[in-house]
Amino acid sequence: MRRMNSTARSDPMAFHAGHVRAKEQLAAFLPRAGKAYADSRNFDYGPARRENISCLSPYIRHRLITEEEVLRATLEQHDAGAAEKFIAEIFWRGYFRGWLEHRPAVWADYARQVPEWHHRLADNSGHKTAYDEAVQGRTGIDCFDTWASKLVTHGYLHNHARMWFASIWIFTLRLPWQLGADFFLSHLLDGDAASNTLSWRWVAGLHTKGKHYLARCSNIERYSDGRFSPTGLVEDAASLSEDVEYPRLMPDMPENAPINGDFALLLHGEDCSPETLPLSDKTPKLVLGLTPGQTLPYWTPEVPVAQFTGDAITDALKRAASHWNAPTASVTNPGTVIAAMQQSGVEILVMPHIPTGPLNDIWHGWRHSLTDAGIRVQTMLRDYDRAVWPHASRGFFKLKQRIPEILATRGLL
Repeated sequence: MRRMNSTARSDPMAFHAGHVRAKEQLAAFLPRAGKAYADSRNFDYGPARRENISCLSPYIRHRLITEEEVLRATLEQHDAGAAEKFIAEIFWRGYFRGWLEHRPAVWADYARQVPEWHHRLADNSGHKTAYDEAVQGRTGIDCFDTWASKLVTHGYLHNHARMWFASIWIFTLRLPWQLGADFFLSHLLDGDAASNTLSWRWVAGLHTKGKHYLARCSNIERYSDGRFSPTGLVEDAASLSEDVEYPRLMPDMPENAPINGDFALLLHGEDCSPETLPLSDKTPKLVLGLTPGQTLPYWTPEVPVAQFTGDAITDALKRAASHWNAPTASVTNPGTVIAAMQQSGVEILVMPHIPTGPLNDIWHGWRHSLTDAGIRVQTMLRDYDRAVWPHASRGFFKLKQRIPEILATRGLL
């Protein structure tokens, strides 16, 4: 259909979902998190040589390891100045999530436009052919075709390659950015709604209006270490534009309410670190792991992405069971949540906040069923998000200026 067949797929670069594996990857990278990272992070040497970057993003994306854990470990080994580039990269994810919480209509429009563009492709054989060639790695642009293949094979691309890929997709192949973002979100093990959508919009010149990113042949040759030397790329093009202004809303960040009574804890793919949740030393009577058994018109994760997320939740459930000596259960829909809670005799469901994105859209459709069944839902927002999101209302520089203050306030400096 619209994606490469990824059923027969090699091991995705040793990205195995688990907290222990995340800590091992962090420990292996930390010695290089200072000047070495700053000097070499933009080079994409290929899948076999990732020592110049952290490769932590699939773990941080699902919070198998939290941003604060990574920052604390980094600052225990490096001066904040020496590790400034790496620290900033950690905050970029929080920036994108916070920005989208300020403007959820950006996501709503993207979610509406993806199926619309797929319908348009079906009615235009020329555009459909161009799209199929792009996602199947048959454009004739060797670097682009290699990245398309590696994305499907490994579920991962170097950040610089993602920028080049998106630029070629938009300005050379002239394909809709929404379908490129959909291709990424469906295959990336670290893909989340905010970072993916807003990065594609940034390349197109929509996130920072008029400021777009053009992939240049010389830049690709240099930072791919000579692995690619493309020709024929469009290196002079105007940024995209749109006839819409998105209003900025203040994200809903209420204080975490006290938990008064027995409760079930619901874990999901957006936060798989139950041990560090702000539960105020409360112990859940039951821990549930949410793996929705449904997709959406604009979102169908490929099997490896769904598998990685499911494994992350399974890992979180095992750690929660050990941490609290509590029973656990997997749930896939409102009925299974209600049945598990009724069997345990609890009416309060506590869960980490679900940010704007597909899972939030799915959960929004479930809430009425839970409420009608007499279940009271309480959400928790991590203090890290509470500290970062208010400063993510405009460009990244506003947040960057506050990083030292946030680190100090969180006791990381």
